[in-house]
Formats: sequence, structure tokens, C-alpha cells
Amino acid sequence: MVLLADQHQTWGLWTMHHRLGNLGFGWNHKRVYRIYKSMKLNLRSKRKKRLPAVVKEPLLRPIYPNVTWSMDFMHGTLENGKSVRSLNIIDDFNREILNITIDTSLQSARVVSQLEQLIDWRRKPEKIRVDNGPEFIAEKLKDWCNKNEITLHYIQPGKPTQNSLVERFNRTFRTEFLDVYLFENIRSGR
Repeated sequence: MVLLADQHQTWGLWTMHHRLGNLGFGWNHKRVYRIYKSMKLNLRSKRKKRLPAVVKEPLLRPIYPNVTWSMDFMHGTLENGKSVRSLNIIDDFNREILNITIDTSLQSARVVSQLEQLIDWRRKPEKIRVDNGPEFIAEKLKDWCNKNEITLHYIQPGKPTQNSLVERFNRTFRTEFLDVYLFENIRSGR
């Protein structure tokens, strides 16, 4: 039991009991519980917080391109430990990656310039979905969206599922690119 507990610290009582049974130990659950508890392996049970009821917003998928774009930031580090950020922009219709901008600092002026380049390449979207990051709530971005008649849609704080299409891309980008390769500097990633 000590070896199993060292290898699998997140296993609870029942997982440990079933594993011991599969290994040929004929102990009943009461005996496993006594030993489990005496070794102080019992995990703290996590209670679910009761939050006030919030009206859930459905994630509406557009029926053609350039209706809704989603933007989000990701963080990463270079080989020397320097922190970098990436701005990821996708089209929600077909999850097409429109832009990935990587730099050490991405401020709201840079976000606006990347959006202007995208609009020159494609038509402007009707709506841009973002979280409540500092670059997205900046007045520069709000003014630019108002000037270009683009709706800036903020998700509710703490609800990344409302921006799930770009969050899904972020996971793939991290697991298949950022976690696989080691970059010495920003230029080596381009």
C-alpha cells in the first residue's frame, strides 16, 4: 500500500481498494480504510461552492465566415526563461486561424494594428468575442471597434466556456507546438 500511495498520491480509498484487490490482496474495504486512515492518506473532500444563479449564454456558431472572430492571449517562456505572449485570433465559423502574434509585450495598440491588418486581408467581422483581459478592455480597442462598427462582445468573468472555440485552439497550440518545441528567442518560432 505504501508503494501504491507513493506512486499515485491522488488515489482515493476506493481506487486504492480496487487496485489492491486486482493485485491479489483479499482485504475488505474496512481493513483498507483503517490502514489508509492510519497512514494519513485520506484526501480532503472538495465541497462545491454555491454560487448565485447566472443566466447562461449559449455559444452561437455563425453560419458563414467573418461573422464572429474570437481573440485570446496565451503565455509561454523561452529557453532563457524570458516570458512571451501570443495573441490568437480565429474565425468562429470554421475555426480558421486568422492570426498568431508572438512577442514579449502585446499592448492594445498592437492588438488594434493586428486587427487592421486582418481586415485589409479579409472583410471586417460583425462581432469580436474576447475575455476581460487588460488589453481587451482598453479604450483604444473600444474606440477602434466603435469607429469600424464592430461589436465587441465580452464574456462573463470566470466563464472561459463562453469563448470555448479559441480556448480549444489554445489547448491544441500549447500541446502540439509550445510544449513540443524549445525556442531560444522569438525569431526562432517564426
